[in-house]
Amino acid sequence: MFLSQVFMMDRKLATISLGIICFCLLIRITLEQTVGLQSRDERVSMIQLRSSLGLRSRDWPIKSDPCLNWTGVLCRNGRVVGINISGFKRTRIGSRNPQFSVDALANLTLLESFNASKFLLPGPIPDWFGLRVSSLKVLDLRSSSVTGSIPTSLGNFTNLTTLYLSHNSLIGAIPSSVGQLSSLSVLDLSQNLLSGIIPPTIGTLSKLELLNLSNNTLSSNIPPQMGDLRSLIDLNLSFNSLSGSLPTDLKGFRNLTRLDIKNNSVSGSLSADLFSALTGLQSINLSNNRFSGNLPDLLFSLMPELVFLDISGNNLTGLLPNVTSNVNNSRPATLNLSFNQFYGVLTSTLVRFDSIDLTANYFQGRVPDFVSKNGSLIGNCLTNVSNQRNLNDCSKFYADRDLGFDNFGLPNATGPSSGRKSNNKRWIILGGVLGGFAIIVILAIILLILYCITRKKRSTNPTRGGVESVLPIEATPSPSVLNVGEAFTYQQILQSTDDFNEINLIKNGHSGDLFKGILLGNGIPIVIKRIDIPNAVAARKEAYKIELDFFSKVSHMRLVPFLGHCLENEDNKYLVYKFMPNSDLSSALYWKTNSDDDSLQSLDWITRLKIAIGAAEGLSYLHHECTPPLVHRDVQASSILLDDKFEVRLGSLSEVCPQENEAHQSKITRFLRRQTSSSELSTTGSPTATCAYDVYCFGKVLLELVTGKLGPKALVESETKEWLEATLPYINIYEKELVTNIVDPSLLIDEDLLEEVWAMAIVARSCLNPKPSRRPLMRYILKALENPLKVVREENNNNNNNTNSARLRTMSSRGSWNAALFGSWRASDVGTTPVVPKTEGSSFKQSGTSASQGSGNNGGGDRSSSTRRQSKDIFPEPFDVEDGNR
Repeated sequence: MFLSQVFMMDRKLATISLGIICFCLLIRITLEQTVGLQSRDERVSMIQLRSSLGLRSRDWPIKSDPCLNWTGVLCRNGRVVGINISGFKRTRIGSRNPQFSVDALANLTLLESFNASKFLLPGPIPDWFGLRVSSLKVLDLRSSSVTGSIPTSLGNFTNLTTLYLSHNSLIGAIPSSVGQLSSLSVLDLSQNLLSGIIPPTIGTLSKLELLNLSNNTLSSNIPPQMGDLRSLIDLNLSFNSLSGSLPTDLKGFRNLTRLDIKNNSVSGSLSADLFSALTGLQSINLSNNRFSGNLPDLLFSLMPELVFLDISGNNLTGLLPNVTSNVNNSRPATLNLSFNQFYGVLTSTLVRFDSIDLTANYFQGRVPDFVSKNGSLIGNCLTNVSNQRNLNDCSKFYADRDLGFDNFGLPNATGPSSGRKSNNKRWIILGGVLGGFAIIVILAIILLILYCITRKKRSTNPTRGGVESVLPIEATPSPSVLNVGEAFTYQQILQSTDDFNEINLIKNGHSGDLFKGILLGNGIPIVIKRIDIPNAVAARKEAYKIELDFFSKVSHMRLVPFLGHCLENEDNKYLVYKFMPNSDLSSALYWKTNSDDDSLQSLDWITRLKIAIGAAEGLSYLHHECTPPLVHRDVQASSILLDDKFEVRLGSLSEVCPQENEAHQSKITRFLRRQTSSSELSTTGSPTATCAYDVYCFGKVLLELVTGKLGPKALVESETKEWLEATLPYINIYEKELVTNIVDPSLLIDEDLLEEVWAMAIVARSCLNPKPSRRPLMRYILKALENPLKVVREENNNNNNNTNSARLRTMSSRGSWNAALFGSWRASDVGTTPVVPKTEGSSFKQSGTSASQGSGNNGGGDRSSSTRRQSKDIFPEPFDVEDGNR
């Protein structure tokens, strides 16, 4: 009894002691958090950082103590140890010229964490950063518009545990100095423009748990030293240009749960040795590579936690393993073996998967009852489902490999010899049929050769390593087209859009309805275009094939990322794109603020110029780097999509087609086109397939960026005429101040930025020249937008003694791009007072000029009536004919 009482007393004393200790710790933590900033140098540094980043007073009030009242500032014992400005907005002044200006961090000697994700820091990371802020443990610069290369000095962050640099524009190679980050557990460099090899020194990061290098342009092999990363849990190398084979040392990843190497060029076999130790894997994605050989049984037998396996789009073959194991059935599992060469019957291995995709293989026999109904089995040799391969394809595949084939359930010998005899009979019959057409085919070839020889004119476009023609489109998509992106199942499409809930409807596009969705499993936001085939007009029924063929041959960073398709439904086809967080230019030009007054905020000028250059890069690629040149035919604000960093991705690509060759059209054809329409429309009502038409439409977009007013739709000629008549007279290469009458009043611009606005307006008007042959080429437009000040500032100062020469703003020494740009402007004599440049046979009315100047060559007649009379020849979208035929 005595002993039990002593024991109870000891327990009470221990409980009281523990409570006292916890109370003391709570008091200490509270005191640490309520102590103001003690270091005067650090306060000065925080004020400098506030100024250089242009942070708002509501976040960092200048008269308050940073440790007590500044949002996102963490202090310990009166010293700054953490700064979090993620998602902060700059002041209006600070947003005019944002830069990577964080010099003040060098004086925060105890700083452990700096988080500037989703806060714009355009510019390179300075070389001194890793040398003078070496106390950092966490550095997060995701989606911060960081440019340049990764400095080698980052290797001095020996205390760093977390490094996020994803979703930026970093270039160059990954420095080998990352191997010095011995404490690093998270390294995310995804969604950049990094190139070169993966440095072998990464293998020295013994504490690394997450490594994400996806969506870059990394090349060469995966270094075998990476097998030393025994703490690694998540490895993502997808969407690069990696080659070679998987190193066998990957079996050292004993803790790995997620392996993603999709969309590379990795080859070799998936040996059992490779995966023998990776029993904890939950997700494997090796799709769209060049793997070959058989599928090891242990992928199913020794991985009970595996819930996602995607090896689609490879050259794998063999029988489907028939194994059962103690699997974890508490979570839904997905299996994708599509677009390989697997054969044989479906086995009980499929029982563990809730969703399967076996599209485009050679599985035969009947589909067992245990196979999930939530999946795709099309394009195989199965007997009791529809949309299978034809009998000849299946028979030939099995006969070539000396395998038995059940002939879709019909009686047939199972041995390889009988299969060959059956095939021989078919080939004899087929040869007889083809022989009857042999002479006709030979004659057709001869006639085609003669026709080519007699052609007088040939295309003058040189080969530039671009794409071949996007057309013609085949009646059914070819295997190469079906390999574009991922082949989603109809069930995946339904789940991602919540059964096409109206809440997820973005808009009703002219080529299909657009829905927002979320891919299950990885949470990626997507946009799904639903094409209703039965209700589509005849010209739109095949539009989805044009896009598939386009994306199978064309790839560029300025095109909307295409993720995949779902074609298994006969009535509806689905195309899947990456979701653009900032929608399109028509929606992003103005947006509602979070304030209670429901006011609007507009894009700043730097962003507008960035958007113009990005769109010009995309169109320049289509016009000048593709063979033959490709015409977008739907260039407008709603076609210019914007990602989270306002980088341009061209959308609305269902109208893209090769440029028409005007040189091959007769004069009669061009005359008829001139008589049938005064706008750039073909006789079918569609835009003409010429690059000049794209340039004209792009000129409207530039005008919208300058004025802040969205113009009318491309094909509304009367409204376009009225809009341009009210705008173009204020664009003059001699008078900068005129453009202020049409500039978006919400833009805050200084004198230098006004010159850039003026330059863009001049480029826009050059694009809107009524004569297609006088519009500048898109590559010249891109050069002009990249060098706006050269458009309006005189480069040659040899004429400084001439008092009137300063008014001529165009460059004196014309290069190719600026000569083409100003080719449509007709400058008056330099020694006289300049007037508004005239388009051929017309004049423009402008403020600030006399009536005699404004009337130009009209003989002093009534200017307003002359403008009305001539405007038809100036403003509408002109037909695309040569000047000589006008």
